[in-house]
Amino acid sequence: MAASSKAEESRVPPALPLPTPPLTKFKIALCQLLVTADKERNIAHARKVIEEAAQKGAQLVVLPEIWNSPYSNASFPVYAEDIDAGGDASPSTMMLSELSRSLQITLVGGSIPELSGDKLYNTCCVFGTDGKLKAKHRKVHLFDIDIPGQITFKESLTLTGGESPTIVDTDVGRIGIGICYDMQFQELAMLYAARGAHLICYPGAFNMVTGPLHWELVQRARRWPWQFGEVLATTEHDEAIVVAEIDYSLIDLRRTNLPFQKQRRGDLYQLLDVQRQNAESTK
Repeated sequence: MAASSKAEESRVPPALPLPTPPLTKFKIALCQLLVTADKERNIAHARKVIEEAAQKGAQLVVLPEIWNSPYSNASFPVYAEDIDAGGDASPSTMMLSELSRSLQITLVGGSIPELSGDKLYNTCCVFGTDGKLKAKHRKVHLFDIDIPGQITFKESLTLTGGESPTIVDTDVGRIGIGICYDMQFQELAMLYAARGAHLICYPGAFNMVTGPLHWELVQRARRWPWQFGEVLATTEHDEAIVVAEIDYSLIDLRRTNLPFQKQRRGDLYQLLDVQRQNAESTK
């Protein structure tokens, strides 16, 4: 009994209660795209796929990582857009904003190379059903890897890592955002859970050397606090639209059946949310 009383202390500041979601069930569409060197073609194709996903009944549509550009350090500066400037300076996000409004969907816009000042970021934009930009997540953990004879790639040669977790309230619930390699770091997912996220979206574009070894495994692990890692739908490596139903009522049911959040040992370990703690200390 003494240990159970320390559960709240395992999160610093204490975990936020899971908010009541704006709806119980909805359809999500995960869009897997083939990318070319033609940026205009990539944008037009993404538009078509988003429209098709909405026609299938999806209220939340998610695009992949770096969908408007080839995935290379040489390409990032060439295809980068000034998201804050908007308009012609960011045709990719202009299209996302237009479609989220016209189709009345919440859109997690994968990611694109972002130019901000003299820095480049790998950035995900989230648009609400009113077409407004609700959140912008810059990839926190950059993918630097060197496996001799197989793959060498260092995003840090051109990109700058983001400096903030991103969680956003939308018409389909509270969403935590990560990008691809962010998923490897369980602390980020734990932080989003402690902030009351209903789900996490990780737009990704993993390579075919390391990806098959861990992609689904890590996704299942990150889903544990919500739906026990159950795979609702999946696809192979080709272009596809995967549609599945999200049922939030299952979260409450499974947390009741296995109340592990109340069984944490705050006397032995803690997760510190630095951003929340700093914000609260300045109040």
